[in-house]
Amino acid sequence: MYKKFYRAFSQAPSGSPSAMLHMACHSHHYWPDITLEAVQQYWHDAALLADDKWGPIFHEKIPAWQNAVARTLQIPDAGQIAIAPNTHELVYRLISALDPAKPLRILTTDSEFYSFARQLQRLEELPHVEVTRIPKTPYATLAERFERELHTRNYQLAYASLVFFDSGVVFPELLRITEQKPEETEFVIDGYHGFFARPIDLSKVADKAFFTAGSYKYLGAGEGLCFMSIPSRCRLRPLNTGWFAEMAELENRPGSVNYGDNWLRFAGATMDYSCLYKGLAIFDLFRREGITVDKIHRYVLNAQSRFLNTMDKNSHPLLNRERLIHHDLKEGHGHFFTFDCGTTENSEKLQKELKARAVLCDRRQHLLRLGFAIYHDENETYQQVFDSP
Repeated sequence: MYKKFYRAFSQAPSGSPSAMLHMACHSHHYWPDITLEAVQQYWHDAALLADDKWGPIFHEKIPAWQNAVARTLQIPDAGQIAIAPNTHELVYRLISALDPAKPLRILTTDSEFYSFARQLQRLEELPHVEVTRIPKTPYATLAERFERELHTRNYQLAYASLVFFDSGVVFPELLRITEQKPEETEFVIDGYHGFFARPIDLSKVADKAFFTAGSYKYLGAGEGLCFMSIPSRCRLRPLNTGWFAEMAELENRPGSVNYGDNWLRFAGATMDYSCLYKGLAIFDLFRREGITVDKIHRYVLNAQSRFLNTMDKNSHPLLNRERLIHHDLKEGHGHFFTFDCGTTENSEKLQKELKARAVLCDRRQHLLRLGFAIYHDENETYQQVFDSP
């Protein structure tokens, strides 16, 4: 049904069979065909307008993107959505706004994405930084354990993923925990594996938490366009700040470092805006076709159900219920499945076997991930995953 918007999906990479099944959707989501025209439009606008391109970008394109994101996530104030090439830049800008003269206590989990996990390890080398990591398992008690710790000590920053990148499991009750957080704690929700995959309603927490995500994954607009929603009462002054933050005052630059009351408070510097054009083109396409996040999520849930049915009919030593990492497959899971293969050697061997039968997936050490998307055929059984080469 939706496959018609993704011609590239049916074109196998060099050396692969033509009947390729792309199941690394959570890593690189295929771009809808409409994005080619969008990139060409960006080139024409930049070539025609040169330096004058900043006017349309900041006064038309960025607000349009902010409004589309705000509608998707039910954020009341679209003007509080900052953009940058990646979420790491935005999160570190937030960390830079915390008082460096005071002890910095950070609460997180042991299952955050590499860029944030690496950054925390580096920060921990500083004598005034202390990081507490709550184990993600057992998932059934994660919410209770995380919330208890959040209210036990005075944390300046709390950070947790809505959908864990290494398992696809949804953090149980994370939005409720965020809504009831201590007022003095800045809270960041990493929504990368949730945005445009699962329906998300931030209306109750938009003024309490920062929410980060981007267009690279499930929206399918490619790399280079990420965002962070900012609580409306935020008065933080990032130490890491760029010239975009003074976009409104470039002609009459003040002697002091001032910050606006909108997204520019967390603005950085020059970036490539072709991804912005792509993202807007996709939002427009989906609006015209009536494709909503709810419909996408239901489509993927049906695909995952068909996969599980096929899996249960096969006796695969690694791809089975016992190896599948999950908590609540119907209500508490993202758009990919993760299988614990036991060892890195096992996952690497299985990934190569799957590629030999034209199934593309990815892995993280001993974990193998299989993703689902709307460009999979609505009658796909996924038997190709289990067939012999």
